[in-house]
Amino acid sequence: MGVGTVALIVAVLVAAYFVMVYNRLVTHRNRFKNAFSQIDVQLQRRYELIPNLVEVANKYVKHEKETLTAVMDARNQASKACKEASANPDKSGLVGALAQAEQTLGNAMGKFNMVMEAYPELKADESLRDLHDELTTTENRVGYSRQAYSDAVMRYNTEREQFPAVIVANTCSFLEADLFEAANEEIREPIKVAFS
Repeated sequence: MGVGTVALIVAVLVAAYFVMVYNRLVTHRNRFKNAFSQIDVQLQRRYELIPNLVEVANKYVKHEKETLTAVMDARNQASKACKEASANPDKSGLVGALAQAEQTLGNAMGKFNMVMEAYPELKADESLRDLHDELTTTENRVGYSRQAYSDAVMRYNTEREQFPAVIVANTCSFLEADLFEAANEEIREPIKVAFS
């Protein structure tokens, strides 16, 4: 076996290993993107429920326009951030911007809930109770989806940081994925949707 043959065998083995690592990185990246799409589905459901909730509340609390407007503005900003992040969840900063927008929405919903406590007739509204149940279920699904996304991101980031995969990752632009993390401790708590 000549030197040229040995060199060719080594080159083929290195290329095969490169392809194997590349394919593993693609697999992990696709998994975290899929996990993000599950968050997106649940968040879109929440964004659809919030205007209905505000509409029901508007019948009872007409003089609380500022709070209702703040909820809708926060919902619109979060929805926009979600669309941007879902278009490219591996682009640095977009998931973090979504987490920040979700925090703002959570704060607005908290104020909304405090206003609702002052209106017993609103809490007794059957439509509101139905929306409350749907929103609670959706919030639980968001939590589960975020956990699955975090797990997928952790596996992807771990894979891309290990040697020698880090060489393939850097060569082929496999960027680090952002976790869907809260900017502060308040967002780590689920949005409270109870009106009782």
